[in-house]
Amino acid sequence: MRASLHRMNPSVKFVIVMICMLSLAFFFDPWTPLVFWFSIMVMQIFLSNISWKNWSLLMLPFVIAAFGYLWTTLLFAESGTGTVLWSIGSVDITESQLNHALSLSFRVLAFSSLSLLFALTTDPIIFIRSLMQQLKLSPKIAYGIMVGYQFLPLLKDEFIQVQQVQKLRGLSDDSNVFKRLIGLRRVLIPMLSGAVRKAERVAFAMEARGFTGEPRKVFYHEVPIEKKDFILAFLFICVLLISCISSLWLP
Repeated sequence: MRASLHRMNPSVKFVIVMICMLSLAFFFDPWTPLVFWFSIMVMQIFLSNISWKNWSLLMLPFVIAAFGYLWTTLLFAESGTGTVLWSIGSVDITESQLNHALSLSFRVLAFSSLSLLFALTTDPIIFIRSLMQQLKLSPKIAYGIMVGYQFLPLLKDEFIQVQQVQKLRGLSDDSNVFKRLIGLRRVLIPMLSGAVRKAERVAFAMEARGFTGEPRKVFYHEVPIEKKDFILAFLFICVLLISCISSLWLP
């Protein structure tokens, strides 16, 4: 129960997340995204094992962006109708301006928290396999994405190795920021040539093993859709419906 979202079928989770985002895009009141954001936080607490430290670090830029939307909308948006709540110098903050600013800010928080929930509870490799099996993604595209994802740690290690080799040969100059940026060119060129060689070898290997793009019906690693996936999907839909009707009974 604690890690139910981690074990949820990735394709079902992806479809539900997209439905929630598209539905929230049609609501412009502040209560709907706020209730949805709070509900997502509750689900994250009880149905996942996400590290709150990592989540806070990833969420921080979105919180800053939400505050920026709030501040700029209050100051630079056109004066709307409604009661003037307070004045900042010559700027009058009306009730409609405040509602609009809060709606934009809470929408940023709701969308970002839902995206992080999906990203932090979904294994990328299982997600690609699920896209092939449930959403009929072409194996050529799917395995290409999977191989590209596996290249990321290799490129990171190669970047560090090239930097260390250049330092040993006295080619690295870190005296100022400008010279560091110029020095990146000497690192990126060998990395680019190495990446091209790796991609060519992988393409030959995939073609030799039959990854030519034909649709498949049998998979070695199956990602099934189980009863718990429908229960969690129904829970997401309930959260969405409660959030959408909250504007009717909240002030």
